[in-house]
Order: sequence, then structure tokens, then C-alpha cells
Amino acid sequence: MADDGGLSKLQRRFAALPAGVVEAVRPALMDQARTIANTMEQLAPEDEGFLKASIAVTGPGRRTPAYSQPGGSMTVPENAVAVTVGDHDVRYAHLVEYGTQQAPAQPYFWPSVRLHRKKATNGIKSAIRRAVKKGTPA
Repeated sequence: MADDGGLSKLQRRFAALPAGVVEAVRPALMDQARTIANTMEQLAPEDEGFLKASIAVTGPGRRTPAYSQPGGSMTVPENAVAVTVGDHDVRYAHLVEYGTQQAPAQPYFWPSVRLHRKKATNGIKSAIRRAVKKGTPA
């Protein structure tokens, strides 16, 4: 099985939580995703601005934009958020990230994820702990 950076473990832990805790953690999920998206916008190469404008944060239960990378249009699970790049006009996000034979790679997506992964994970875990403590009867 491929290493998902602990995502499957975190999703299993979320599934075991009461619904009120999951609701309380959603703002932390969205905040961390917006932080990653902002870094992507800063690292994305300058062009006409279409690539940067196509960076989107999609909340729980919503559908990601069509033709977005990675993975295309999908419904985000209730206990997750997605940061995607691309839309019906921008179908070249992966070519910029990884490069082609004619153009060098200009990574912006995965460096942003790697830069914020630990802080985002810790922030989400902290929000879960606070919500569980708040919701646990004394």
C-alpha cells in the first residue's frame, strides 16, 4: 500500500468521533487548507494569472472543480477538505508542476503541501483534542 502521509489513519480516527466533534474541527480543516492554497498561489509561476486563479479550496461535502488536479472532479468526504488546481480553462497544472520535454518543471503544488504538512496535521489534531475535551462529560 502506498504511503498517504497518515491520511488514512486520520480519516479512521475522524470516523470514530461523534458528529459534534467533526463539526467543531471543520474550521481548522478549512484554515489549514487555505494556508496551503495561499502558499501555492505565491509559489505558482507568473503567467496570465489563470493558473493561480484556478487554485481552489473545496470544503466537506462539496464537489471539486471539473478537470482539477490531482484527481479531477470528486465529492470531498465529510471529514476532509481538498486543495486543487485547474478548471475547465486550466488543464495544464500538472504540466507546470512536473515539466515537459519542452518546459522545465516549476513545482508549486507539492512543495506547498510538504511545507505545511506537519503544522497542518498538528493544528488539526489540536482542534480535535479541544473539541473532544469540550464535548466529553466531566
